[in-house]
Amino acid sequence: MRLHRQTRHDHHHDEQAAPAPRPERRLRLVPDDPALAAERRMRRAGGPQDTALYHCGCGFVFDAPVTTTVRCPHCAGDLAW
Repeated sequence: MRLHRQTRHDHHHDEQAAPAPRPERRLRLVPDDPALAAERRMRRAGGPQDTALYHCGCGFVFDAPVTTTVRCPHCAGDLAW
């Protein structure tokens, strides 16, 4: 006597329709606004830079990244923010 493995075929799964294609998104061209020229220039350059002008007690004035711990490059003194 031979045993045959019976497999269940689910034809519903095979007949499932493919998802409908997504509609194309079209970009709308907007005329250049001269009032936004500075903003566009900043965005192309990578956005604003987080730097600040610091004044040390030794008299040295310097630009440095904004942070909670700033050290004067001239005298190595810590600056309070």
